[in-house]
Amino acid sequence: MPDLRDYAPPRDLEILGAIDKHGSQTKAAKALGITRRSVGRALERLEARAARQAPASVKHYERAPKILVLPDVQAKPGVSFDYLRKIGQYAVEKRPDYIVCIGDFADFPSLSSYDKGKKSFEGRRYRADVQAAREAMQAFLAPIGEHNAKSRDRYEPVKILTLGNHEDRINRAVNDDPKLDGVLSVDDLGYEGFGWRVHPFLEVVEVEGIAFAHYFQTGVMGRPASSAQAQLNKKHQSCIAGHQQGLQIATGFKANGQMITSIIAGSCYEHDEDYLGPQGNKHWRGFLMLHDCKDGAFDPMFVSLNYINQRY
Repeated sequence: MPDLRDYAPPRDLEILGAIDKHGSQTKAAKALGITRRSVGRALERLEARAARQAPASVKHYERAPKILVLPDVQAKPGVSFDYLRKIGQYAVEKRPDYIVCIGDFADFPSLSSYDKGKKSFEGRRYRADVQAAREAMQAFLAPIGEHNAKSRDRYEPVKILTLGNHEDRINRAVNDDPKLDGVLSVDDLGYEGFGWRVHPFLEVVEVEGIAFAHYFQTGVMGRPASSAQAQLNKKHQSCIAGHQQGLQIATGFKANGQMITSIIAGSCYEHDEDYLGPQGNKHWRGFLMLHDCKDGAFDPMFVSLNYINQRY
């Protein structure tokens, strides 16, 4: 903010000096032999004059919200979650207003239908999958909890989680075998207990005009949008999805000239997936920071896991 002295007539400058010298408007008024109200009016005049004359570059700017987007983590037994703790440290440092997890935080290999009956399926257990997802979530949120435990300047972002198709494996397993009803449940993951606002698989959640979902359906068959450009063409608004490994981005404009952005980012994990093979595992891995979010417009920043591991 500009210094009021830059815009002070001689008498008002005298009043400002008296306030500085005596420490309050009341004491300044007494020392100058004027009323407290006269001092207040002088300050009001100066503030109004400063607002009119200050260069635009130094006028107050109210920051628009920031959103951290956490793509597919696919937490499963036997992998390290140290990188998630580092992302949590990043969140404490950068303090996004929202954290949006766009699904498949948990992997659930024990409920996979793709390699059931194969040798690679042996030894998988539902309880181990649940435990791995809980440990991953604890790793991610631990830095926020540790910061709030020792600081008066608490950091409490709004946490929003849209379930993915991997979490939905639980519901599909129950539907396929009704005996499991009441035995298996998405509630086993404890997401709400960690403070997340949880939304069902494929429900679209809008934050600051930006649509979030694990993926966006297109066509009569309801298949995931094949690319960020297809997602943009079909939905006609800023959309952020996961589900597909790697990183895609497409941009367009509304009739009023406002930019809209479509992003697909579906890999925030370090492990390789056997079914992708040596070449398929070379995709980008990381998370997103959306800056200056307002009415669907934002400035995207892509933060790789490689950077996070070097930074912390």
